[in-house]
Amino acid sequence: MCLVNFFCHEFVVAVSAVACMVGLLLLWDTKQETNEAQVTEETLLRMSFSYWLVYCLAFGIEKMVLPHWDGLTMTLKITTALSYFLTFSCILSLPLHKFAVHEVEE
Repeated sequence: MCLVNFFCHEFVVAVSAVACMVGLLLLWDTKQETNEAQVTEETLLRMSFSYWLVYCLAFGIEKMVLPHWDGLTMTLKITTALSYFLTFSCILSLPLHKFAVHEVEE
């Protein structure tokens, strides 16, 4: 049962990495926005996709690295933790930013 959960988690991380790449491609535009609130929102979305992609890549490399490379394994664990928390903070900032902009408009 534990082995099935492990492979399921790796599959979800792999699918979310592909979804992050698609999300970043969808947000890629060359036109400049004039609305500052919309620019900030798109920047937060790009940051959350980028941080999560870093998490997925570090997680994948961590699983492929040989276990006796302690220095690299520890660095990858720190990278996954930091990118996880940065993703969480960006996702939390999105509704807070929308709420703040909504309050200013009223």
